[in-house]
Amino acid sequence: MLIKSAANIPSSEITDKRLYMDRRTFIRSATGATLAVAGAVLGADSVVRAAQPAPHGKRLENVKASTYSTGERPNTWDQITTYNNYYEFGTDKEQPARLAHALITEPWTVTVAGECNKPAVYHLEDVLKGSTLEDRIYRHRCVEAWSMVIPWVGFRLADFIKKCEPTSKARFVEFTSLSDPKQMPGARVPVLPWPYVEGLRLDEAMHPLTILVVGLYGEVLPNQNGAPLRLAVPWKYGFKHVKSIVKIRFVEQQPLNTWRRQAPQEYGFYANVNPTVDHPRWSQATERRLPGFFKNSKTLIFNGYGDQVASLYSGMDLKKNF
Repeated sequence: MLIKSAANIPSSEITDKRLYMDRRTFIRSATGATLAVAGAVLGADSVVRAAQPAPHGKRLENVKASTYSTGERPNTWDQITTYNNYYEFGTDKEQPARLAHALITEPWTVTVAGECNKPAVYHLEDVLKGSTLEDRIYRHRCVEAWSMVIPWVGFRLADFIKKCEPTSKARFVEFTSLSDPKQMPGARVPVLPWPYVEGLRLDEAMHPLTILVVGLYGEVLPNQNGAPLRLAVPWKYGFKHVKSIVKIRFVEQQPLNTWRRQAPQEYGFYANVNPTVDHPRWSQATERRLPGFFKNSKTLIFNGYGDQVASLYSGMDLKKNF
């Protein structure tokens, strides 16, 4: 994966423990019994112990700065790697940093299937081949109304899609995450219907802002952030950013993504950041920029990327297609 050993890099301050306790309200209220089972599976201390700073990994070579980056100051390594939504490793945001170390990310393959001329099982090195790695500083906005600024390292999803040669029938791209109960303790309980599935319209997937992520802060992506391959679509809510991708399928019909299957009244397919469309149980008009504790920023339409992506939705009712 074009990597070399990293130098010892000192960690920044650890995110305050109070930040770890913001469990998604939906899970707390709707699946309490399931979480009780999950607590037993994950270990009693996993709900209350604060995560330790994530270790630094290997450096990525030949990474170029991207013209698509925001000028906002990124969050620290420790904030980004110890406060995660990754339910396969637990529903509390501190759990993935402690539990994802068991995930085996080498070797890694991605199965390509569906409406394309080149279906195959690709090794990760083949997925990367011919693509330029870019340092992309993106705003990452979660549906729970919190956000971070994250310096992902990735390459355009469009580059890989072109290799697969979608047919004229391909209108959507479906992504499937790894679901392995042996490696992923959260996948041993039915908090969500596993495996995790997400999807994009083909034109969204081909947009130059959409990337496949392989790194963070110039280093190989940590397990808890979706290693070794995840999606980043910066104008959409975080649940669209599918992690640890093992399958990409080109389809004619709109895929049924996991959160829409779980709670269709709360989570739509498009998941475009939109301050005028509230979650049924809270407002999306403002957001909490971590590591702050209060909603201190106005939510921007398309997460601030409207100039680049608004044309994708010309003529659409964005409240109906939320």
